[in-house]
Amino acid sequence: MIRNNKGFVTMVSKRKLSKADASEESCKTDLPKIKKSRISDKENASALYGLEDEGVFEELLRTSGIVLKAGEGQNEIAVDQMAFQKKLCLALEKHPTYPAVVKQFISGLESHIKDRNQFKNCLLPCTPVRTEGSRNLVHSYCESLIKLLLGIKILQPAVITLLLEKIPEFFFDIVGTFGTNFPRLIINQFKWLDRLLDSQDMVSKLMQMVSISPVPIQHDIITSLPEILEDSQQSEVARELSCLLKQGRRLTVPVLDALSRLDLDAELVAEVRQSAMTIVPSVKLEDLPVVVKFILQNVKAADAVEVISDLRKSLDLSSCVLPLQIHSSQKKIKSQVQASQVTTSQNCVKLLFDVIKLAVRFQKDVSEAWIKAIENSTSVSDHKVLDLIVLLLIHSTNTRNRKQTEKVLRSKIRLGFMPEQLMQNAFQNHSTVIKDFFPSILALAQTFLHSAHPAVVSFGSCMYKQAFAAFDSYCQQEVVAALVTHVCSGTETELDISLDVLTDLVVLHTSLLMRYATFVKTILDSTQKLNPCQIRKLFYILSTLAFSQKQEGSYIQDDMHMVIRKWLSSTVPNHKQMGIIGAVSMIGSVALKRNEGDAASLERPELNSERDGQVSAKNEAVWDTGRLSTLLDLVGFCCEQTPEVLALYYDEFASLIEKQKGNLDLKLLDEFGKSLVEDFPSDFVVDLSPTVHGSFLFPVKSLYNLDEDQSQEAIAINLLPLVSQSELGRVTSEASNQSKRAVSPLCLSPCFRLLRLYTAEQNSGSLEEIDALLGCPLYLTDLEVEGKLDSLSKQEREFLCSLLFYALNWFREIVNAFCQQEDAEMKGKVLIRLQNITELQNMLGKCLAATPGYVPPPATFDSEAPEAVPSINAAGPARKRSGRKKKADSSKAGSADRSQAEDSSEGNQPDTELSELDKTAADREAGNPLAQLQSYRPYFRELDLEVFTVLHCGLLTKSVLDTEMHTEERGNKDVGFSHLCQRSPKEVAMCVVDLLKPLCKHMENMHNYFQAAVQNQGAEDEPGVNIQEHQLMSSCYQLLLLTFRSLFAWNGFSQHENSGLLRSALQVLADRLKPGETEFLLLEELISESFQYLLNFQQSVPSFHCAHILTQLLIAIAEKPMSGWKKEKMASLAKQFLCQSWVKPSGDQEKGSQFNSALHTLLWQTFPVFFRVMMAQLESSVKSIPAGKPSDSSEVQLEKLLRWNIAVRNFHILINLVKVFDSRPVLNICLKYGRLFVEAFLKLAMPLLDHSFKKHTDDVQSLLKTLQMSTRQLHHMCGHSKIHQDIGLTNHVPLLKKSLEQFVYRVKAMLAFNHCQEAFWVGILKNRDLQVRITALPGAIKIWERTVLTLSRQP
Repeated sequence: MIRNNKGFVTMVSKRKLSKADASEESCKTDLPKIKKSRISDKENASALYGLEDEGVFEELLRTSGIVLKAGEGQNEIAVDQMAFQKKLCLALEKHPTYPAVVKQFISGLESHIKDRNQFKNCLLPCTPVRTEGSRNLVHSYCESLIKLLLGIKILQPAVITLLLEKIPEFFFDIVGTFGTNFPRLIINQFKWLDRLLDSQDMVSKLMQMVSISPVPIQHDIITSLPEILEDSQQSEVARELSCLLKQGRRLTVPVLDALSRLDLDAELVAEVRQSAMTIVPSVKLEDLPVVVKFILQNVKAADAVEVISDLRKSLDLSSCVLPLQIHSSQKKIKSQVQASQVTTSQNCVKLLFDVIKLAVRFQKDVSEAWIKAIENSTSVSDHKVLDLIVLLLIHSTNTRNRKQTEKVLRSKIRLGFMPEQLMQNAFQNHSTVIKDFFPSILALAQTFLHSAHPAVVSFGSCMYKQAFAAFDSYCQQEVVAALVTHVCSGTETELDISLDVLTDLVVLHTSLLMRYATFVKTILDSTQKLNPCQIRKLFYILSTLAFSQKQEGSYIQDDMHMVIRKWLSSTVPNHKQMGIIGAVSMIGSVALKRNEGDAASLERPELNSERDGQVSAKNEAVWDTGRLSTLLDLVGFCCEQTPEVLALYYDEFASLIEKQKGNLDLKLLDEFGKSLVEDFPSDFVVDLSPTVHGSFLFPVKSLYNLDEDQSQEAIAINLLPLVSQSELGRVTSEASNQSKRAVSPLCLSPCFRLLRLYTAEQNSGSLEEIDALLGCPLYLTDLEVEGKLDSLSKQEREFLCSLLFYALNWFREIVNAFCQQEDAEMKGKVLIRLQNITELQNMLGKCLAATPGYVPPPATFDSEAPEAVPSINAAGPARKRSGRKKKADSSKAGSADRSQAEDSSEGNQPDTELSELDKTAADREAGNPLAQLQSYRPYFRELDLEVFTVLHCGLLTKSVLDTEMHTEERGNKDVGFSHLCQRSPKEVAMCVVDLLKPLCKHMENMHNYFQAAVQNQGAEDEPGVNIQEHQLMSSCYQLLLLTFRSLFAWNGFSQHENSGLLRSALQVLADRLKPGETEFLLLEELISESFQYLLNFQQSVPSFHCAHILTQLLIAIAEKPMSGWKKEKMASLAKQFLCQSWVKPSGDQEKGSQFNSALHTLLWQTFPVFFRVMMAQLESSVKSIPAGKPSDSSEVQLEKLLRWNIAVRNFHILINLVKVFDSRPVLNICLKYGRLFVEAFLKLAMPLLDHSFKKHTDDVQSLLKTLQMSTRQLHHMCGHSKIHQDIGLTNHVPLLKKSLEQFVYRVKAMLAFNHCQEAFWVGILKNRDLQVRITALPGAIKIWERTVLTLSRQP
């Protein structure tokens, strides 16, 4: 391909000769005067250098209008480009030596471009100039000399050959050596030529050049082909390029880039796309956008879902973040290189999603197919960060797909397929991409917070937190504004979750949130609807902001101080509550330990006065503590005359110490808290003496003394005298004691709680100073009330009830205080106190049964009084309640479940079914006075989670287990659980996981008990079943199962940070089957072993209630994840429970629609459930049938037709059932899923019918006839909905009718495609009701006549 060097040598000799005579030659080139004035004589000589011996090439160019330049100057053109080409062409053709002059011209060109600077000038655009006296206008942009010569027919072949021969000279050049990429400039000359004389030959030479060129030149040639090829050559070259694609990966990007701009046939497109798909996982990140662009822009509707599904499986964004994660600890130089790599990686990912965004915006099929591909994924492992980002992208880009996207995302979250960890990865690793979708993120988060499903709500809150952490200040401001809006105008759930999000933000991003404190502060204007728990959260947020940034938070301090003083001065009890809560929150923020940098802000002035800045900080500290001292004085004044307010103050301060355990400044704590606890001994404790002087309703008696052997210096709780003073004083002389501080028994338990937490904080957890209170007696009275209650007056009975309530609450706080002590003697005393609680509850139940209308003294003080008052007859022995009741004989597991059950509101499975299941237990419990205590839960002090550590003491007696009353009520979960509400869900879950081992022991003993009972039923010599004991054990078994189910149904286990906790929980269960072998098992193996362990309890469940909960527990375990064998086991177990005959201990069969002696579950009442599931499953099944393709073989078409035929027949059967089961729920299901089925048929089945109609006419005809009968019935349902004017049904009508009309026209299009339009005729379809009777729709005469297509005969 290289020409010989003979001509080259000759030219060089000429150039040497010309140099020798250069001084004697004058300039023969007529340069423009304007140019001459700009250059020096030296530059002028340089410009003319080599041109004095003008040859044919130079002469013809000059006469035609182009002046050649040497050196750095560009060639100049003085005439229009078209005029130049015409002049040069005429000059050549009229030359005396034509056609030999053409060869001379080309030789001159070849000699001229041997110099690289001159070659560069010929490849670059010419500079337009006007010669003196010229009237021709030259365009501002002119082509290069080479491009102009290629446009001349007689020169084109020779110039092309010359240029192609020049390319190999630059094979081994490093780009940029001469400042120019010569191969690229040469290839560019061939683009967009008006005419090619022999395009086939030129393209053939270019492809040959590709085979021998280095990769950069190959890249330039391939990417330029679309601009070089003629239309007739595109298919042939495309096939050659596809072969190159298969040969190696180096040319993937240029080949795909070129193919994407060529007009290819469908078969070749599919072939190349498949080749591109195979290289997606291994292609370089910078090349990935090009590959994905090619795949997406060639997607057709028929195979869109399949292509997108393959693409999303191949795309993996995890490789884009590896550099940042792997090398984060490298040296500084390496970290700088790494940062550059990360930036490049992020830019490539940004380009990738820009490609996807363009496809989604302008290709409807791509958008819908991507949603469908994500929707079809059925396991957690199938879902990626890519899926979430694409859903956000579609939601942001396509308004028509917004609802569908939201629906799919919500469904995936509900099913646990989109865990929060996946979203966190998306925000942390691809924030630059996701930031573009911020409006959609904000809209989705706001919508999710309105959801009724806790997992969706949690996901929405996580979106807020991640957006605040990952985005810029504008986005952060919008997030805070949205959260404040939720708090001020949202529902109860929105309000709680929004405050929780703000709490997390203030903990994790205090300085960032401080910028938007003004927004948060506006919540103070909308506190009317906040409950005490929410007020507590709000003031924690504001206090943290106010006292964490020194001077910056001073204006928040002022506003808080003003609001709290206003509330404390109010006469409204609710306002006083909020004021106390706010004041204690401020104390907590001020009393927190500071690091060294912040220590000065809370020091006293006298400690350090070295620098002015420090003095200022100290003055600020004095101001803070001084204002707080004034505030606390106001709180104390408000509490003096109101025991309920004082008790709340004690409880709030105690909760503060418990929450900030170990983080409080002990000096400040002593300053603020010592005065509150120092009066406890004088107010409530007296020396123990045999007699107590005074006039009381009942004689005073010392009871429950555990330290009788320590008679010296013995103490007692002065309970009965205080209760007598309080109760009687409230009736007789309430106003007489206004002048001195009143001591109320209401404050006994709250003050002790504060005392023990204060003591533990000051003494590193030791309670030695107050351990005498554990065993000391109480001043009560003789509690042997059996048979005496009827003889007592109403006042005496109520006094006795109040006394028992106070005693019970005292013992509950004693157990809370000492349950974690390691001393064996103290553990024994704690267990005895639990027995005392049981005895007192027995007595209280009897007293309440004899005292109708009694309202107990409050035990929780942060809730409104009306919400805490039970029904007056709730304790009446003759009243039967259908609500929740739990026996007093609940196990400790019951309380553990209560603790987790409160958290299960965050979980995936609500407990709504329990109220229904427990109705049957109401009858047997109604006669038991202990069961009535359940409604009095708000009047008992709350047991802490730490109490349940007594389970580690081993199996407990029945009397100890009786203590767990009042912990299962779910109606108003916050009342009575204010301490629990202040713990995070994870803290509660960790406590329950720690208790799993003893709980397993309890449940195994229950299993053994009922197994033995079953075995003994047939033995004649065995005594009869103890019904009361059986009911007790059954109740304990149910509570244990509830505990396990509530724990494992918690949706927090789906979060990555809780995976270790889940593993620990599963390991406890698995270890029961394989002791010591579970430490190194994989998570899937732990799940299988845990599932098998729980499955063993199926043979011992004593009631349908327990069977139901066990089934839900197994489902919760199996869904992490659900495998095939687990599904089979679950189905078999469900069938076993449904077929089982459930019998009471008395031998009677359990009654009710939820108990079955045989598998008769398909009833009139349950038909809507079956109908909905079957319609949903049918719709889901047909969506899995692949769409018909032109390339399908006859066998494949027949198989798909058979599947559609079966689906349509099933659809017809289900639709016809509506004629019999015409209830509103059934109609609603039919209208909804009927439309979805028709839409799926149009999208997936009609393309199949288009291409199989001629081959399988009878099958297609039968299919359409059957479906048409169903669509007619759907039309009748639409008419029925309008006749009855049912808004819920008519909402479905417009979309359904649209789908039915689309079906009509789509069938017409199919017939037109197959040239068989005459096979159908248009008829009139009248409006009919569900019984096919003709009806008239009021105000809708036009709807009377409907045009439909009716099949008349075969084509």
